[in-house]
Amino acid sequence: MSNNAQAILPEKGSYQNTLQWVMVAVLVYLLICAVGMIGGGFKMAAGGHAKELFAFASNPFAGLVVGIVATALIQSSSTVTSIIVGLVAGGLPVEIAVPMVMGANVGTSITNTIVSLGHVRAKDEFKRAFSAATVHDFFNLLSVLIFLPLEIAFGLLEKIGGMFAGLFYGAGDSSIKGFNFVKAATAPVVDIFKGVAKPMGDQAGGIMMIVLGIILIFIAITLVGKLLKKLMVGKAKDIMHTAIGRGPLSGIASGTLVTVLVQSSSTTTSLMVPLAGSGAFKLKEIYPFTLGANIGTCVTAVLAATAVTGNAEAALQIAFIHLVYNILGVLVIYGIPALRHLPINAAESLGGIASENKFAALGYILGVFFILPAVCLGVSNII
Repeated sequence: MSNNAQAILPEKGSYQNTLQWVMVAVLVYLLICAVGMIGGGFKMAAGGHAKELFAFASNPFAGLVVGIVATALIQSSSTVTSIIVGLVAGGLPVEIAVPMVMGANVGTSITNTIVSLGHVRAKDEFKRAFSAATVHDFFNLLSVLIFLPLEIAFGLLEKIGGMFAGLFYGAGDSSIKGFNFVKAATAPVVDIFKGVAKPMGDQAGGIMMIVLGIILIFIAITLVGKLLKKLMVGKAKDIMHTAIGRGPLSGIASGTLVTVLVQSSSTTTSLMVPLAGSGAFKLKEIYPFTLGANIGTCVTAVLAATAVTGNAEAALQIAFIHLVYNILGVLVIYGIPALRHLPINAAESLGGIASENKFAALGYILGVFFILPAVCLGVSNII
């Protein structure tokens, strides 16, 4: 190869990287537009009857089921929470949406649990991998057991989320209303779709906008995930190897950072499962990293909520609720010694059982992500 050709190659690689980052920026822009479309479409279709449309989810257990099952099927909490943000902007009451985002946290952990099944042929390796995957499940389930009753009784998360949203939507030019360039940048695209949908009638046009918005969210998050994996997974692995095992704060911080970089808690937690299976890291070292992944995944919804039309303050409120819920979960469960080791002990016990009986692993996945939600739905119908 000539010297001239060799000199060109790095420039070509740099050009490709730049192009990929531009594509990421465009896709994030489309994602925010899509959330705005869902909000506008839902407001158009529902009018003032948004609460009646979601009467089936007015019971917290039903809302929890919606979040768990939707995320388990889609395998992306970012997608589900972005859709929820859009619905809240269109009029879905915040109190109905809170259990949904809790359920999204539980549902997203199915991905790394399925990834751990790849180690099923090696008994000891599978035990370590399955334990590392399910510690995320048990932590999220424990968070629901602690915070859902508090939310039902006192509206704890709704009040805290409302307080934070109020800081951004307060009175005067200092509020987000005064300098929300993101909303201004996305409004033309949303207005174009509204203009196309309006002649179809409010209901038909609104439904069309919701469907197109959901499709666009799917496409944007899927493509962003693929691009960021190419661009950042190598760096993410370096961060993991550097930070894991250096203490809980380092693990939580690195889990948060890696998830922000790759925009997927499923990807983050799935990256660590083979490392745990191989014995490179112990479960106690992996555990804080998963907690950081829970926090990092909230960034997408917060970003999307800054640009929605309609009830924008409520949309930002539910995005902050998701973030506060995950931060409080880490502070309470990991901060209290009596609670800290419960997910680890449960995951290690389940890993031992699953390594002896492979059908137990399958039964666990079906039970937690599908049968348990069905039971919750049954309970909600009785109450």
